[in-house]
Amino acid sequence: MTEPIRVLVADDQALLRGSFRALIDTTSDLTSVGEAATGAEAVDLARALRPDVVLMDVRMPRLDGIEATRRIRQATDTADVRVLMLTMFDLDAHVFAALRAGAAGFLLKDTPPADLLNAVRVVAAGEALLAPTVTRRLIAEFTRQPRTASPLPRALDGVTERERQVLALVARGLSNTEIADHLHLSLATVKTYIGRLLTKLRARDRAQLVIIAYESGLAGAAG
Repeated sequence: MTEPIRVLVADDQALLRGSFRALIDTTSDLTSVGEAATGAEAVDLARALRPDVVLMDVRMPRLDGIEATRRIRQATDTADVRVLMLTMFDLDAHVFAALRAGAAGFLLKDTPPADLLNAVRVVAAGEALLAPTVTRRLIAEFTRQPRTASPLPRALDGVTERERQVLALVARGLSNTEIADHLHLSLATVKTYIGRLLTKLRARDRAQLVIIAYESGLAGAAG
């Protein structure tokens, strides 16, 4: 029998922590292993408990969720712990920073319970999960900011035009199926392109592809 996915819940509101733990423990393939009320406590418990996934609030006392994520992901003993962050519409400015810190995914706090449970499974399996609404709002804000013209970074030199189109759509939060529909490709072909992008750009996961798309100026380029 497969061991359940072990989840650490980090949120400064006791009611939410309890609700998340109760929800997680209703499923046979997930189990909560602890809860943290501060970012510092989340880091300490991640080291002590070695959960598979930390469900992390962005706004945390004594260390915000972004810095807590960075410390968890950079420490040798917790580098494999995946962090799924919860955010609100007014926290868009933090999403990009949290991706850079190593967060594997984002969900809005009003996400339906079934979607939250599925997100934990996706992240635990090593995939990245970005709520399309969050990603698209972030890109809208990013593209409104004035930027000086600059050539694409050399990291994209070996990326084909079609791969750049796929990368831009990944950054918009589209799923593989949506990308296939948008570009009139088969799902298998899209998966091949994603695999090539991960290899060529030495990206850990889909979240890192979003970062690269932002820094290269490709975010929003697919229209």
